[in-house]
Amino acid sequence: MTLAGARSVGAALDRVEAREKVTGAAVYAYEHPVADVAYAAPVQATVAKGSVRSVDGAAALALPGVLAVLSHGNAPKLAVAEGELALFQSDRVAYRGQIVAAVVADTLETAREAERLVRVGYAVQAHDVELRADHPRLYRPPRVFPNQRTDTDQGDVDAALALAEVTVDQTYRTPAQHNHPMEPHATLASWDGDELTLYDSTQAPERVRDMVAEALGVAPERVRVVSRHVGGGFGAKLAPRPPVMLAAIAALVVGRPVKVAVTRQQMFALTGYRTPTIQRVRLGAGRDGRLTAIAHEVVEQTSTLAEFAEQTAVATRMLYAAPNRRTSHRLAALDVPTPSWMRAPGECPGMYALESAMDELAAACGLDPVELRVRNEPALDPETGQPFSSRNLLACLREGAARFGWAGRDPTPGARRDGRWLVGSGMAVSTYPGRRRPAQAAALAEPGGGYLVRLAAADIGTGARTALAQVAADALGAPVERVRVELGDSSLPPAGPAGGSMGTTSWGSAVLKACQRLRELLDGRGGPVPPEGLQVHADTAEDVAAEPPLARYAFGAQFVEARVDADTGEVRVPRLVGVFAAGRIVNPKTARSQLAGGMTMGVSMALHEEGVMDPRFGDFANHDLAGYHLAACADVGDLEVAWIDEDDPRANPLGAKGVGELGIVGTAAAVANAVHHATGVRVRDLPIRLDKLLR
Repeated sequence: MTLAGARSVGAALDRVEAREKVTGAAVYAYEHPVADVAYAAPVQATVAKGSVRSVDGAAALALPGVLAVLSHGNAPKLAVAEGELALFQSDRVAYRGQIVAAVVADTLETAREAERLVRVGYAVQAHDVELRADHPRLYRPPRVFPNQRTDTDQGDVDAALALAEVTVDQTYRTPAQHNHPMEPHATLASWDGDELTLYDSTQAPERVRDMVAEALGVAPERVRVVSRHVGGGFGAKLAPRPPVMLAAIAALVVGRPVKVAVTRQQMFALTGYRTPTIQRVRLGAGRDGRLTAIAHEVVEQTSTLAEFAEQTAVATRMLYAAPNRRTSHRLAALDVPTPSWMRAPGECPGMYALESAMDELAAACGLDPVELRVRNEPALDPETGQPFSSRNLLACLREGAARFGWAGRDPTPGARRDGRWLVGSGMAVSTYPGRRRPAQAAALAEPGGGYLVRLAAADIGTGARTALAQVAADALGAPVERVRVELGDSSLPPAGPAGGSMGTTSWGSAVLKACQRLRELLDGRGGPVPPEGLQVHADTAEDVAAEPPLARYAFGAQFVEARVDADTGEVRVPRLVGVFAAGRIVNPKTARSQLAGGMTMGVSMALHEEGVMDPRFGDFANHDLAGYHLAACADVGDLEVAWIDEDDPRANPLGAKGVGELGIVGTAAAVANAVHHATGVRVRDLPIRLDKLLR
């Protein structure tokens, strides 16, 4: 089962839903037309730790149009009593911004006005929101996401470091960073008897169905989740958040459909964020730059409400050859919102630290940073000993260096100046796992000569519909214009979430299998398609289980030019070049968009993004887009994206690897390395602000 003789796959096609989106015909979660709809507005805790002693909703209920004021004192009891979805199930306050009450009203304006009239009394307790490397309550989680070992230890790291001719021992810090997709989280909940329909902005309709059903204590088949169009996610929409439960509970209480839309300010508390990290990286090497030891120790935070352990050091386990290796993760459970997934969780912050340390090692050894990485290229996965399905990192390094004009670079920091601008160049490596999950798909041949492919995937703006239509068209031997793809509905064949850069590989493998079977059925049948059509179903669970043990990864190399104003410390990034090896590229147009978007987020991470925690009141002080800065068009100059011609049939039947997260990995380190080369100042705590350079 492979994709051979492709005609549509590899073509730079426009998105099949493009016209719907640009004309406004695409319907998003909050926009579904439902009669007699009501609106819910959450009341958020104003303390970081304690308990709710009283909820006075009298003034709110006196407003015309207010239907209910919900709190732990009157809300329905759920089947779950702990965690993020246990809304209104106790008086406990675990973080500032937690939903402690809500108002339901006829209009959104009334709900928002009434929410401000609800008075909540608290019993306040002292809170702890500061992440420290010496936090007294650090602990070792049992696993880190997705199901990886918390710690690894190979060889004798301490002895190797003590004997190393050259060492690097530095601590790197990344702040809390927040997902801000264009479409905020939104849900429309509608009950029909004992059956619930959720129109939800989600990356994972099946997961929302299952988790909401579990929380409500009902069978999953009584919950349907619809997410036809989703305006971005970046990981924040991979699981249901408290506002989803608010919509479901409010609709049940008032007996009407209820809409909940999260504001930008509320997203900082209610929809997840990337944990801040403190990362100590130690490298030992000979004077020739060949690594003898790698140690990567990570401290990060979780909440007291639910545990989330980000896999920050996992990329260090497989990227470079070294006989002695150690990684570890430690958590502090603080009185903060629960961190969660954000684009390339783990690899993104972890590679900032590792690739910054590699740049420091290159300088200490007097080696070119590209050459250092070439000298430490492993033949097998250093952690598992497994062969790579393909590994074209060296090709990415060579192609990227050639495109960027890296040859002849003066390694001396601060040596190049253009007027008032200090000019530098830096590079870093990218990598991300090439996973796939079991998925199912149905393929239908219609009497008129068209085809319909159905599966419960989610297109979050990545072009999934288009890529799947291309895969289906080639498997069917039909023009892509004759293929329709239906997705975004938990009632369709289960396909798994849009996350982990697994969408195209997981869903595409199921679509390929279903369409190949349908084509075989049509070829062997003869005669016209019957009025009801012909349908086949495919499941890749056994195929995935039978995969040989291989190290499956995508790779890349990123090169950055940075300019720093010598007087003000202002940083500009006029040029980025990224070259990637991500298997077969199904659609060059959408793939380039994903990689460029990831690189842009990496620049934003390096220079702008920082959730600033105020320890006094236990919340992010800059919880809006006026204070939380994101890269804009003016912050990103000439951005060049290219890839190596790579087909990896050992990775999966498509020969493809995901690109959604690969582009952000390593970018921040490349920017930081370029800034150091321009100025001689090494910034080890992101973002790279003016004051850090001027010091």
